[in-house]
Amino acid sequence: MSKLLTIILALFLTGGGVFAQDTSSLKNNLVQFSGVVVTSDSLNPVPYASIMIHNTYRGTISDYYGFFSFVARVKDTIEFTAIGFKKAVFVIPDTLTDNRCSLIQILKRDTILLREVVIFPWPTKEQFKEAFLQLRVPDDDQSRAERNLDRNQINFLAATIPMDGSMNFKNAMQDEYSRVYYAGQLPPNNLMNPVAWAKFIRMIQNGEFSKKNKQ
Repeated sequence: MSKLLTIILALFLTGGGVFAQDTSSLKNNLVQFSGVVVTSDSLNPVPYASIMIHNTYRGTISDYYGFFSFVARVKDTIEFTAIGFKKAVFVIPDTLTDNRCSLIQILKRDTILLREVVIFPWPTKEQFKEAFLQLRVPDDDQSRAERNLDRNQINFLAATIPMDGSMNFKNAMQDEYSRVYYAGQLPPNNLMNPVAWAKFIRMIQNGEFSKKNKQ
């Protein structure tokens, strides 16, 4: 997987990760800026990364597969940020000969390792062990726990309880991400998606298509 992605990156990257087609001249310095955000260690996509033009409120966010696309200008400074990663900066060059610019942006992880902290409910392990062995669970608590863990009861609750605030927030944010990502433009063409091509080639090598046909 990593070797295949490395080959794909080598094909697409030219001079810092930008490539353009020499077919037409730039108009009004506007550029369709597209690309994918991946991790530096495993080349996995970075979903929902923020891609903003420096000192402005214009930009977009990457989708679940790390892809993004929006309209920018030549010489704009693009800032890439994501939780758990170091910020990256890219300046759209003024040497483009086309109004399209593509980039594979690599983000480095920003991990802070903390010392292990072990919390015990008792001052020593021996006291905790003694208290645990002497613990007597009341019969009424045990019977109530058995009723709460009944499989039919759990299935009923799972089917009838509505979504909580966290699930509603996640659904609302997903809708907002989709709206902002495709605002004022057509969806990006995933024909240049290196992750999708790598997955497709791996499926062919594993013979998954032939297995599906036999089934």
